[in-house]
Amino acid sequence: MSTEEIRAIELLSRVSYGRVATSMRAMPFVAPARHIVADGRVLLRMHRGLGYHRACNGSVVAYGADNFGSDAEHIWSVQFTGTAEIVEPTDRQRAAFGPEPVQVDGEPFTPVFMRIEPQFVTVHELDYSGRPESGTPAGGPGSEGHSPEGHPSEGRSPERHLHHAA
Repeated sequence: MSTEEIRAIELLSRVSYGRVATSMRAMPFVAPARHIVADGRVLLRMHRGLGYHRACNGSVVAYGADNFGSDAEHIWSVQFTGTAEIVEPTDRQRAAFGPEPVQVDGEPFTPVFMRIEPQFVTVHELDYSGRPESGTPAGGPGSEGHSPEGHPSEGRSPERHLHHAA
């Protein structure tokens, strides 16, 4: 496993939920899912009643998670792209998911589990710690950033580091 993949898995372990994206009837969709990482693979728990698992099973999907709402100075986003398949988790894996929701959109929650075999992993990191971009004084040209909520941030300099792992 590459260092980028290890970093992405470490970041993913910091949050519980993300979004899975694929297409259904030639239209793109994004759905929330609970995740865990087991043996270098991403396992998802979704609500069977929505039917999204049928579109994902056997298809290439992207699963993304982030810490955007955390107010942290270091914002990150990870994406795992690969083929998804419906699986039956072990008892230990089920326990790692934690409690299930009682309802989804007013319906009783019925879990379905998917495994993503990552083929491509992306990590994006934004640094709002106030460090100037290389060669640019703090507050100078190129330092006009935005807060995680999309508002201009004064004195903050976003630095974007893009890492790809195949």
